[in-house]
Amino acid sequence: MDSWPVNWEALDALIIDFAKSENLIEDSSPPSSPSLTSSYHSRLIIRQIRRSLEVGNIDAAIDILRVHAPFVLEDHRLLFRLQKLKFIELLRKGTRDDRIFAIDYLRKSLAPCALNAYPEAYEEFKHVLLAFIYDKDDQTSPVANEWAEKRRYEIAGLVSSVLRAHFHAYSPIFSMALRYLMSIHKVFCFRQGIVSPISYLTERLLLEERDFPALPPESLYEAQVFDEVDIQALAHAVELTRQGAIDSLRFAKGDLFQAFQNEICRMRLNDAMLDELVREYCVYRGIVEPGMQTSSESLKVNPPESGCCSSLDSSIDVDHSTAKHSNSETSATTDLSSMQGIDVELRFASEPTNNLEDCSPSGSHQSESSSLLRNRSKGAGERSKRKRWRGRHDDLDFISGVHFNRDGKQEVSTTISKGVECTSAEDKYEIVLQMKELASRGMAAEVVEEISTLDPDFFVQNPVLLFQLKQVEFLKLVGLGDHSGALRVACSHLGPLAARDPNLLKPLKETLLSLLRPNEEALVTGLPLHALATSLQVAFGKRLGIEEPQLMRIMRATLHTHSEWFKLQMCKDRFESLLRIDSLKENNTPVLTSLATSKSNIDSCSLGSSQATISSTTGVSDDSSSPNQASSQDAICDENAILKVMEFLALPRADAIHLLAQYNGNAETVIQQIFA
Repeated sequence: MDSWPVNWEALDALIIDFAKSENLIEDSSPPSSPSLTSSYHSRLIIRQIRRSLEVGNIDAAIDILRVHAPFVLEDHRLLFRLQKLKFIELLRKGTRDDRIFAIDYLRKSLAPCALNAYPEAYEEFKHVLLAFIYDKDDQTSPVANEWAEKRRYEIAGLVSSVLRAHFHAYSPIFSMALRYLMSIHKVFCFRQGIVSPISYLTERLLLEERDFPALPPESLYEAQVFDEVDIQALAHAVELTRQGAIDSLRFAKGDLFQAFQNEICRMRLNDAMLDELVREYCVYRGIVEPGMQTSSESLKVNPPESGCCSSLDSSIDVDHSTAKHSNSETSATTDLSSMQGIDVELRFASEPTNNLEDCSPSGSHQSESSSLLRNRSKGAGERSKRKRWRGRHDDLDFISGVHFNRDGKQEVSTTISKGVECTSAEDKYEIVLQMKELASRGMAAEVVEEISTLDPDFFVQNPVLLFQLKQVEFLKLVGLGDHSGALRVACSHLGPLAARDPNLLKPLKETLLSLLRPNEEALVTGLPLHALATSLQVAFGKRLGIEEPQLMRIMRATLHTHSEWFKLQMCKDRFESLLRIDSLKENNTPVLTSLATSKSNIDSCSLGSSQATISSTTGVSDDSSSPNQASSQDAICDENAILKVMEFLALPRADAIHLLAQYNGNAETVIQQIFA
């Protein structure tokens, strides 16, 4: 059982919204909002402009801007940067004609624009003239930075930031949430001195580079006063300096949430890798058809063989490791095959394993296990609901350099019954999805019967899952008024299971209390069946050699560290509702026991300027993943004092609270002691 609860149904909804918003799936249903279509087309325009700039085709970018965003060319600050880049690109070509054209362009366009762009522009203009003298390959020249191709990416990022904010063409909620959660995960692991168990994924997925921040209109440069609460919340959410947060708020005209979205979207994701992770997740969850463009192959990032000793290990069930780092750019000029260490593994191999014994169709195991296969047509309705993955076709010409290794082999458990061993990979996959569907409908007895027939040892090794399924069966019988049947289930299964595991005694007692409330629909409708179905899917899938998607590991780990991080901050995340992070953490387990999710309380407080902050008096988690919580932090700290220390000393919130706790909450004393 995974130790950190995630609301997979909420994640499904975000993933589907992401896939629709990015036009990754074929879906005939109309968009939930016309703005989604508009935002998608705006993002395509921005992507096209970005790529033109990144390959040095400045004229193409300017032509697109002239049609779709002429306001950019009317801003002399941006126009000067674009013209300066075009001048360098003309010289870079190296021909005599281009050199002559560069001189003419310098005289007619760049020089006049430099006079009106911004105060430093004319000095920059005179400096770039040195490019006539110093060669582009001279790394010691005073204009080496102007010659560097990274300048293309800087200008492309700057223009993208401006366009994104202007068109409100923000990334889908899931994409922004993923950026945010991974950035917090990295900061948390660094500050706690622990090794991230998903670093082999996050280091490739979340790129180090960020787009340049957009330039506020010159009319907004006059002094503006923003609430210090907003400044600090934004600065620490997206790792900005205080001045950077002020500039971002100024550009957003004081709108904290718009400023936050602007900053989150400046973070770069490896789009090719993200699409493969989403596709793998969608196939696993039955959202899209497994037989897509290139069969059911999915991204597999292999962790190193050696584990790490992270303090997160006992609370997050993910593969541990660090991996060979590779920074890949998802652009026209970057070969995405540089994503070293990323292999595409055939998760659901089309051939059965070779080390199997008799697989004769006449075998008794074969006939027993084929009950589901004979009835696969019953699930045709569910399969017909699945979408077809189309991929990012608009990007194919830019990612033609991606070559995934498709030779990976899936290790299949050899302890399952012969009947399942002889089943094809596609059938195994359908069986798992059918078991998930049955469990989500509350058909617990049927699930237990089918799985026990297919794999008699499964519930021996997963007694908690059996207990939970029998709980559902018990409660359904109680709801139907069949008390005798319910008690038979309790005596035959729930009681013996609780006798072998004392941790199940308490949930057994709570389950038996339902006898006092018979015939209540809430007994069944209130059950967290989808969570149970997902747990069953993961566990039974592993038994059949179907690994859980990498995205599940990322979400489980990052949601855990998000909660732990804000326990350290001793406040509530201002942005978790905007990004639906709160819904991803919702864990409705009113009756069913979940040994792995018993600790899910999150201490929080308001960030209002007049409110107090009270630190948690309980441990961060049983595994002490957030150590060094001093007992003196149990004191009440005034929010204004926290903000004052954060502002004057440029400290993270947790450090400010820690210092205030040492000096009885007196901000002036803390500041005096530091400067003394």
